[in-house]
Formats: sequence, structure tokens, C-alpha cells
Amino acid sequence: MAYRPRPKQLDSKSLPRIMRLISRAHVWLYRATGGRLGRGFRVGVPKPLPVMLLTTIGKKSGQKRTAPLLYIEDQDRVITVASQGGLPKHPLWYDNLTANPDVEVQIGPTVRRLRARTATPEERAAFWPRLVAHYPGYGEYQTWTERTIPVVILEP
Repeated sequence: MAYRPRPKQLDSKSLPRIMRLISRAHVWLYRATGGRLGRGFRVGVPKPLPVMLLTTIGKKSGQKRTAPLLYIEDQDRVITVASQGGLPKHPLWYDNLTANPDVEVQIGPTVRRLRARTATPEERAAFWPRLVAHYPGYGEYQTWTERTIPVVILEP
């Protein structure tokens, strides 16, 4: 896909702070209800998409960091995307798991310990169409950045 710049309205200086606050509230609600609330993403899609909580260990701080993310399942693996809305840099959670690939995933009330890795180019090519079909925003985000948006495989 050809590169095209992100819409200017997404470059607001306050947007990252707002997104962090929304993310923290989402994580709190998800955990407090065992995933009964916050388990589905409903913005701009015809039906809710599943949301998991991914907990990584901070690369610099060593502290647990949790992000709510969309995902698909592939047998006993969980597949997610480090899109960060098409920003030029990878999300912090991705940098954290590249430094320490042992992660926790919460889907509903179930918490699993998994190991994260970046999909190989062949795996990414196989998963990317499924991921874009699942959430078309990923395809648009890829056009907004010159980096290749990583696909992350979380496995036992």
C-alpha cells in the first residue's frame, strides 16, 4: 500500500494523554468485572470486537504495564497487532515485550502466561489479511506509516 499521511486531527498534542487515561480506565473496568465489561471494542465497527488485556514488564522500569488490545485466536495462540494507530513509532508495550517476551494475557476472567514474539515476514503475510478483515482500521493505519506494523504472536 502507498504511504499517505495521517489525518491532521489525529496529531493533537493532547490525544496521547487522553488515550492513556481511556486505556487505564478500560483496564480497571475489565479487571474489576472479570472481563464482563470492556471485553468488546465497539467504535466504528458493526459488531463488537474481542479485547484482551496484555501485561508486559516495562523495559526500563521493570514494572507491570497493561494494555487493552484487539486480538484473534489461532488454535492455542493469540495474535495481535502493534499498530499504535499508524504512528511512526511502535507502541511502548511492543518495545517492552521485545525486551522481555514473557507476558500475561487476560481474556474475560481467564489469565494465561504466554511468550510473545514478532511474526516472521511469512507469518505476517499469512495473518495480515485475517487481521485486516477482523478490524479494517489496521489496513488504513499501515498506509499512515512507513514502518511495517508488527504482528505479534503470543503462544504457550
